[in-house]
Amino acid sequence: MVAKPPVTIESLLLAREIEQFLYAEADLLDERRYLEWLELLTDDVRYWMPMARNVQFGDEQREWTRELHDLAWFDEGKTTLTQRVQQIMTGIHWAEEPASRVTHMVTNVEIVDAVPSVAAPAEVTVKSRFLVYRNRLQDETDFLVGKRRDVLRKVDGDWKIARREIFLDQTVLLAKNLTVLF
Repeated sequence: MVAKPPVTIESLLLAREIEQFLYAEADLLDERRYLEWLELLTDDVRYWMPMARNVQFGDEQREWTRELHDLAWFDEGKTTLTQRVQQIMTGIHWAEEPASRVTHMVTNVEIVDAVPSVAAPAEVTVKSRFLVYRNRLQDETDFLVGKRRDVLRKVDGDWKIARREIFLDQTVLLAKNLTVLF
């Protein structure tokens, strides 16, 4: 069993602050407030979602495609995320006209690390689980479930997403497209 640091008032307050940040982010995405969502990203953000593979027991290191070596569902920075948002906001994006109805659920939020400390964090690494429900048109419904690992950084007193790793728990994408943001 992995030894966890002791629970302190500072760690509880930080955990609650990070949870509230992630819940507010989900609200922005669900309410299609994409320009405000972009403001939550650092200029050097890395947004990466590897592909999952079915592997034999003992070969778990090959379960996910490797960053910078293999294909990924997403491997983006702020520029390409901004372009995706701008495309969706044109109103003529083929996969988002009419717009999808989306609900993001974020749970199991856990702070893995705080630098330089829990009492005065400048950057935190956070694990969480997600369920993204999307409905489009009359009968297009997708459930996207997985895990995230985020690095959040304080910029001018506010938390920003500096890195997001998204691990979708399916090896075959059942959705018709991936226009949804995680």
